[in-house]
Amino acid sequence: MTRTVIDKMGWSQPNHRLLSPLTPREREVLTLIGRGLSNAEIADELIVEESTTKTHVKRILAKTNLRDRVQAVILAYESGLVRPGRAELRPDA
Repeated sequence: MTRTVIDKMGWSQPNHRLLSPLTPREREVLTLIGRGLSNAEIADELIVEESTTKTHVKRILAKTNLRDRVQAVILAYESGLVRPGRAELRPDA
């Protein structure tokens, strides 16, 4: 039943209208934010400096007119980048 509700909510494809201001890399960072990763964890995942991750996060917030990371997580879910129950655990987690 829950799967049917989730599928009918349209979460199967990202809402490109909400994400259109973002570059592909910023979308990737937003996905990782939505999964709950910290800046340091995102930097490790993408093999970049933490300062680069912080810059991406600032740009994501500015381009989407979001106040904070909490709103970014909500956008990641509402846009379809992240789906409930789809968290991918890393081997070291």
